[in-house]
Amino acid sequence: MSDEVLRRLDEVLEARRAADPQQSYVAGLHAAGIDRILRKLGEECTETVVAAKNGNRDDIVYETADLWFHSLVMLSHCGLGSEAVLAELERRFGLSGLTEKAARDNKGESAR
Repeated sequence: MSDEVLRRLDEVLEARRAADPQQSYVAGLHAAGIDRILRKLGEECTETVVAAKNGNRDDIVYETADLWFHSLVMLSHCGLGSEAVLAELERRFGLSGLTEKAARDNKGESAR
């Protein structure tokens, strides 16, 4: 079921990229550009953190849904969809989080 919801959201978000910004919130975000999308994503992230800190389960779910939605808008604007993130999460199954982090840290050090 969750894959279906994400697939449908990807389709709607892609369609909204070409929609009239006066008629669609998402089209308006796309028209305003990546900086506006990222600002909105940051706002939603902060609201999610506050909801979690306050501990109200309904607020946590509501704000997390907003955060995920705006993350999908950002992905769409960058020419990506939820499948790219799902594939990355799938790749990480069976990997130790500590090993994954160490590999990233070592890659950054070798670039210096």
